[in-house]
Amino acid sequence: MPTTNDPALANIPSEPITCTTPDIHIELTPHTLSPLAATKFVSSPSAGATVLFVGTTRDYFKNLPVQSLSYTSYTPLAMSTLFSIASSMLAKHDLKKVYIAHRLGEVPIEETSIVIAVSAPHRQAAWRAGEEALEETKKRAEIWKLEKFVGGDGVWRANRDGVMGVQVGDGEEKETAV
Repeated sequence: MPTTNDPALANIPSEPITCTTPDIHIELTPHTLSPLAATKFVSSPSAGATVLFVGTTRDYFKNLPVQSLSYTSYTPLAMSTLFSIASSMLAKHDLKKVYIAHRLGEVPIEETSIVIAVSAPHRQAAWRAGEEALEETKKRAEIWKLEKFVGGDGVWRANRDGVMGVQVGDGEEKETAV
């Protein structure tokens, strides 16, 4: 996980990093994400179901007021991992197309940090694949977030729900009690 002195936050790419095939689109970007672009990409005449997930920055975590999130990644490895997840979802759930985009850098409250869209011939496969793609992305992708609290320090944590990270500030790291 990056430390407070890690230049990773300063090295967010200025343009989107993408990998696109006819049935997979993966993207890490500093720009605003587009759910419409995701649904357009996964559209297919042989798909009877499209599932779209849009994850946004909420204003609290464990009753602490959140100011914003900042995401960083080890981009080459994260792109490979995201492509692996998408490929796996295609095969496992017999999907038509998969779209995974994650924002890097500062993501203010109510703004979108991740968009996942999948299409499949039938709704059950699409529902399952969309949820699984999200969970695998949060579990495996080399993406970290700095959660900045209102009036306080930031907390680094893996891109997963429910686990408090390491408090950062004053050039020191220390464990944060939950």
